[in-house]
Amino acid sequence: MTELSQQWLQFNNAEAIAHAAVHRILLKAQESISHRGVFKLVLAGGTTPKRIYELLSDHQQEWSKWHLFIGDERCLDNNDPERNSVMIKQSLLDKINFPEENFHPINAQLGPEKGASEYAELISTFLPFDLILLGIGEDGHTASLFPGHQHDESQLTHAVYNSPKAPPERVTLSKKTISQSAEVIILVTGKNKQSAVQQWQQGEPLPVVQIQAARVSVLIDDDAQP
Repeated sequence: MTELSQQWLQFNNAEAIAHAAVHRILLKAQESISHRGVFKLVLAGGTTPKRIYELLSDHQQEWSKWHLFIGDERCLDNNDPERNSVMIKQSLLDKINFPEENFHPINAQLGPEKGASEYAELISTFLPFDLILLGIGEDGHTASLFPGHQHDESQLTHAVYNSPKAPPERVTLSKKTISQSAEVIILVTGKNKQSAVQQWQQGEPLPVVQIQAARVSVLIDDDAQP
């Protein structure tokens, strides 16, 4: 059984976290491509991830050897600005020469069930991922894994209904899929995360606490630290 490791690293602000995350992503890409000829990265939504993608776009990479996935998606129309895929395209993909076939968005516009089943089938041929970026919500959710929601633990993806944050319907990677990853980076920024971080550090059973992977790095800024 793989030994699990969790490391907490504190930074002055979200900008510092974004730069640190980019550095880690590029190192992991180099390592993965060197060892296996491919880098499989799962992207998150949110303000800090957006800044990470903007910074990433300034780096020359072997983009043809990168495959990009998304940790969760809202069940909205394809071009809805609230979709993570739209933000990722605008902040990263539209700025670099990235092969379209290597970007694997979630077809959440098909609805939670069909979107989840299609994505599970797609990612099954790529697992395990090399690196997954995650955020954390004020309630301790990560991706679209929310407190109090029950899911089939054997699934690679989940159809999400009744999300406490709009829109109510989503598709998310499962805890099982995330925990298979070689490395997970959890981004924690802002004063509004202090309560969730405190619960996390006290061992409350929040979704973010349940993420297990061979290596988990928590990048937290001063504002988020209780």
